[in-house]
Amino acid sequence: MRQPLVIANWKLNGDLELAKAFAERWSSLASKVAICPPAVFLSDCKRLFPHLVLGAQNCSAEQSGAFTGELSADMLASAGADYVLIGHSERRALFHESDALVARKVEAAQNAGVIPVLCVGETLEQRQAGAEASVIIAQLEAGLAQADLSRLVIAYEPVWAIGTGETASPDQAQEIHALIRGWLKQRNASLAESIQLLYGGSVKPANAGELFEQQDIDGGLIGGASLDVEQFEAICKAVQDK
Repeated sequence: MRQPLVIANWKLNGDLELAKAFAERWSSLASKVAICPPAVFLSDCKRLFPHLVLGAQNCSAEQSGAFTGELSADMLASAGADYVLIGHSERRALFHESDALVARKVEAAQNAGVIPVLCVGETLEQRQAGAEASVIIAQLEAGLAQADLSRLVIAYEPVWAIGTGETASPDQAQEIHALIRGWLKQRNASLAESIQLLYGGSVKPANAGELFEQQDIDGGLIGGASLDVEQFEAICKAVQDK
């Protein structure tokens, strides 16, 4: 049976006070929760709140070298990151990250012992054109071309539902999660049932329960609601109820 997982993505927000608030409520959260603060806070979070499970929001595909401003997966691991988000829709759209670059980042993370959380999802235009399935499959095939499927989390985040207030219906979300699970079964049937699949896209306490009731949704990648400890706690409770 897959263990529920909820990941808080603070994006360009948050501080050590917010980390402290999470640390003080940690025992009431879901059995497996990870916090992804801005990378500058990782080391302090690990030192001040050692019981927190931490993740990074991005990593470089490079291990070292003349890449000003970049952070390698090894550096993030040494700062306390157990997970790293890779291929988030904002990285793909705003920083023009290609599927090929995403694949290299997945490989770099796994080589550093950090669990990659591969994010996949379609735009509104792609969904309206009925291309969501082909888009998701293409992102999986490219992003996981060299990946070890035994050390991996996948997050489905429809681009049209991120920060918009729109949310995929439970049926829509389950349909894509089942598609992903089916793709994984074709690659490795024995591992497919154990890989955690998360939903991300305007998840709130009001809709979390219905989303997490779905068979192939194992938790959430939470953006805006993860900046409010009480909202995030309610979302985690919905995962526990699953």
